[in-house]
Amino acid sequence: MWALTALLLLVPSSGQAATLEKPILSLHPPWTTIFKGERVTLRCDGYHPLLLELRPINTLWYLGHLLLPSHKKSIEVQTPGVYRCQTRGAPVSDPIHLSVSNDWLILQVPYAAVFEGEPLVMRCRGWYDKVVYKLHYYHDDQAVRYFHSSANYTVLQARASDSGRYQCSGTMRIPVESAPMFSSKVAVTVKELFQAPVLRVMGPQGARGAAHGGVVLRCETRLHPQKRDTPLQFAFYKYSRAVRRFDWDAEYTVPEPEVEELESYWCEAATATRSVRKRSPWLQLPGRGSPLDLASTTAPAPRAAALEPGNKPLSFRKPPVSRSVPSVTSVPNTTSAGLQFPAGGAPSAGPPACAPPIILEQSARALKPDVDLLLREMQLLKGLLSRVVLELKEPQALPELRGTAGTPTSHFAASPGTPETTPVES
Repeated sequence: MWALTALLLLVPSSGQAATLEKPILSLHPPWTTIFKGERVTLRCDGYHPLLLELRPINTLWYLGHLLLPSHKKSIEVQTPGVYRCQTRGAPVSDPIHLSVSNDWLILQVPYAAVFEGEPLVMRCRGWYDKVVYKLHYYHDDQAVRYFHSSANYTVLQARASDSGRYQCSGTMRIPVESAPMFSSKVAVTVKELFQAPVLRVMGPQGARGAAHGGVVLRCETRLHPQKRDTPLQFAFYKYSRAVRRFDWDAEYTVPEPEVEELESYWCEAATATRSVRKRSPWLQLPGRGSPLDLASTTAPAPRAAALEPGNKPLSFRKPPVSRSVPSVTSVPNTTSAGLQFPAGGAPSAGPPACAPPIILEQSARALKPDVDLLLREMQLLKGLLSRVVLELKEPQALPELRGTAGTPTSHFAASPGTPETTPVES
């Protein structure tokens, strides 16, 4: 009886099994491509029940959809395909794709996902470790590195731009030096460690409560699920000046005198080693009339002079700033000399640039004779030019124009010489 009770205590409950995370599948050595005939080791790390459990099966192995007979924690394989493992009560692990090649040259890349800021290592390997000479590495068909002989290509801090298709080429002495040989192309993806941060103002209630002591800004981002335990630091900037250096706190309080310039702030998130740094856009405040538009709550509205006998104050509420200017209307059937201001007395608070109506009317009347004279002279000049053009086009039509009564004309001498022009009366 006591033995059965102890056995039941060692068996995990269904609730505990439901919360287990999927196991981690690893590959040793850590290359996804091998030569034909080679063997690699797969290891499944996760929850393993105690041997006293009634069903002592620890690990399940899958090759594609085929269940393998082994139940050990690690196995050796040489067959290409997609491998997965599963422990008791836990989900199935992430897959590992193993490739087997029969080429002279292969490019080996890590099986595990590579994140931003981590080193990316690739190895160009000759048939059963033969030395490769005149070694070139290519990224998207562009040569990126050259080595005299076998060497690994390493990107110390990978970036998203390092994703793409890689390939290598070189020669081998079998027994004499061969022609250049190329490996198959391999796709490499560098995953994003965390998203670009976004700077936000804390909720409306928090912003109102902090109006007298400043406004709290928060730099928000999201880590990749596989890297959720990675610590990040945050820095805050106003324009190009750092108002707080990198720190573990994701919040910053803007002093009250600078609340009106919230839109000039942005933040930056980075890893502790600064291998990955990302900045946010400028702070975007809500639209007009929002409770978070603190500009109207921190500065009192100035008073303006009255425009009418009612002494109604002007409104300087921001945005936009309202400026009052007396409107000008035109009386029907009048020219520019008849511009008048609305009735109700002469404006007393208009801008200094506005002149009184009487001065404008006198100026318009003084300019009218000069304008009329200019118009008459332009008409006469137009008539003279039209006749010169007509003579140049049709010389025979000139006598007819000379005989026309009541029309100002120009007389030209028939003989060669200087033409004589009669004065034109207006």
